[in-house]
Amino acid sequence: MLKTFKTDLYKYKRYSGSSALNLILTQQGLWAILVYRINNSIYRAGIPNILKNSLLFIGMFFQKLTEIITGISIPYSAQIGNHFYIGHFGGIIINSKAIIGNNCNISQGVTIGISGRGIKRGVPIIGNNVYIGANAVVAGDISIGDNVVVGANSLVTESVEPNITVVGVPARKVSENSSENYI
Repeated sequence: MLKTFKTDLYKYKRYSGSSALNLILTQQGLWAILVYRINNSIYRAGIPNILKNSLLFIGMFFQKLTEIITGISIPYSAQIGNHFYIGHFGGIIINSKAIIGNNCNISQGVTIGISGRGIKRGVPIIGNNVYIGANAVVAGDISIGDNVVVGANSLVTESVEPNITVVGVPARKVSENSSENYI
């Protein structure tokens, strides 16, 4: 857990040039990630269920407190890779079954959630090195490829191939630009 959180902290330090202490004291996204990392490590731990459930009950209190303070909801059962970065404060909702790869950035107002009906109902799988812009919604049983940019205010309800930029409602490919300059 600490090793993974250090990768998140490193990414914040690289972007801001601030000290780790300053970031831990001032960055709401980092607070939410830390609470998520602690609770997720408990969730994945091979400990007896009675102990695990007791610890998760306490952890849920801190998750809800963090959610109220930061406006960022990251359930402990979501799967989020290393080097995760939340660019701005608030309005971020991640579904408990979401899978997010390594080195991803999300901005304020982003929803990664469930959508669809019947066999199309589900939660997204987001690849590595993905940038999701402000107020974007990524929903449904879809895959977002590696190195994708999802533009601000976009609605993504269909799978996206790797190494492109999508924007709009519904989101459509607009360029071959990858996330290289965003991450």
